[in-house]
Amino acid sequence: MPRSLDGLVLAPVVDQAPGQVGTRTRFTYHEQDGAIWADYAGGDVVRGHLVGTRAGDRLDFRYVQLKHDGTTSSGHCLSTVVEGPDGRVRLEETWEWESQPGSGTSVVEQVDEVVQQVTAHAP
Repeated sequence: MPRSLDGLVLAPVVDQAPGQVGTRTRFTYHEQDGAIWADYAGGDVVRGHLVGTRAGDRLDFRYVQLKHDGTTSSGHCLSTVVEGPDGRVRLEETWEWESQPGSGTSVVEQVDEVVQQVTAHAP
């Protein structure tokens, strides 16, 4: 089983559609006893939360987010945890909005904490 997600910071490798998470979004993951959760923000997202479960290399979670335009949205995601040859964690995701039409796939990848801190303070 790939290592724990606890304390890892991940970011999408490409931008999604406007108004969704993108390369400037940072997810800070936590994990304990099969439960996973994360807080995220950046780009069009003011604040987001996800919560779910992990069984082996599979994550099953729901997410909710607030965007800069004041709208909220929520959905469901299934992810596979993959550890790359360089030791960084990737999540290969299949997601579907529950509050609006739309679905897709995405990849988020572990980023260095220093990069995350610099990005968080950039204008």
